[in-house]
Amino acid sequence: MLTRKWLVAIGAVVTTAATVTPSLAAGTTPPPPKPGPVLKVDPLKSDGKMHHPLLLATHLDTITAVPLVSSGTPAGYSPTTIKKYLGLTGTGSGQTIAIVTAYNAPTIAADLATFDSMYGLAAPPSFKKVSQTGSTSSLPVADAGWALETSLDVEWAHAIAPAASLLLVEAKASSLTHLDTAIAYAGKQSGVSVISNSWGSAGELSGETSYDSYCKLTKALCVFASGDAGNPGGYPAYNPYVLSVGGTTLNLTTSSTGAVSVGSEASWSGSGGGVSLYETRPGYQSKLPFAKRTIPDVSYDADPQTGFAVYDSTAYNGASGWYQMGGTSAGAPQWAGILAAANQLRVAKRKAVLAAWTTAGTTPAATAVYALTSGLSDISAGSSNGSCGSICSISVGYDAITGLGSPRPGIDVALSNA
Repeated sequence: MLTRKWLVAIGAVVTTAATVTPSLAAGTTPPPPKPGPVLKVDPLKSDGKMHHPLLLATHLDTITAVPLVSSGTPAGYSPTTIKKYLGLTGTGSGQTIAIVTAYNAPTIAADLATFDSMYGLAAPPSFKKVSQTGSTSSLPVADAGWALETSLDVEWAHAIAPAASLLLVEAKASSLTHLDTAIAYAGKQSGVSVISNSWGSAGELSGETSYDSYCKLTKALCVFASGDAGNPGGYPAYNPYVLSVGGTTLNLTTSSTGAVSVGSEASWSGSGGGVSLYETRPGYQSKLPFAKRTIPDVSYDADPQTGFAVYDSTAYNGASGWYQMGGTSAGAPQWAGILAAANQLRVAKRKAVLAAWTTAGTTPAATAVYALTSGLSDISAGSSNGSCGSICSISVGYDAITGLGSPRPGIDVALSNA
């Protein structure tokens, strides 16, 4: 079906600062960057192919302008700053995070090493790159846009859970069939407890429920970005067996002692969210006032103005190096890291990892998340994500822009206690 092909990598919103900020490696919180206009340099097109809708800030208000790529010290939040903000107890030790993307990112191993060197991070215990069927020698063709997405996903999953192993599974192409094949492979690999996915459709797909089972896993949980175009969000984020991550604007502050805290956090207008057309309401959302599955479940910083430092040496649109990136793509791999940290603590307590579908006597991941009484902060201020009335409006409690809220110190411990 043609509709199955309307998939894009979502969340890869890119902006870069016009000036270089002071070193972030020591935990300094960057000032708000002042980029130029944000442009759709590769928007979704009506040609039946998959496209990577990157947004880049530029010097000039023209679609041919060169992206502002920082030189020297990178702009954007650093792993040190985010580590202090999250206050995680776990490091992901003993866990493996699988990251599913499309096409080949030819420089990702070297880019991760550069990222680690900049921020004083040790290399992951294991980093393996394979095709959707597990081949290490027959990889898909390279694609610069997806390579930039892959750098964001790999580097920030590692930043949040530095002791977790990483498995990058590269789909042959950006169709749902190929990407689901990659998920199926990842879900069968020993040690994989969470699968990060920063891609999805532009809206929902007729017949999407027939694909839900790819993430109905008993030993792992799929995490999906909810989208960067506001309401209605995209599939597979609507899949009831996944954790859907929406977006916020997060401003962190650093005290004179170096402690990092939340100065403010509000909903981000690009956060994908809404009520599904096709998916029935899952039991874990039974207390919500919506007839069907609603997304997102949780949120994370997504505003490119408060984005994250990412290194990519595969030239994109004529530029390479350090970028400042945002979008819900940034939230999916970082939530995957949070879950890996929580699963490390659960294993230490002789508990099963948080999976999408569990056996008798264990707790499904969604049930644990929706039962949390700590580790999440409700987001009740900010922008709407569309013009659909209350569904697109921010509110106290759960809403279809930020879900249950954003992580706070103790989130991994809270999830380990579920």
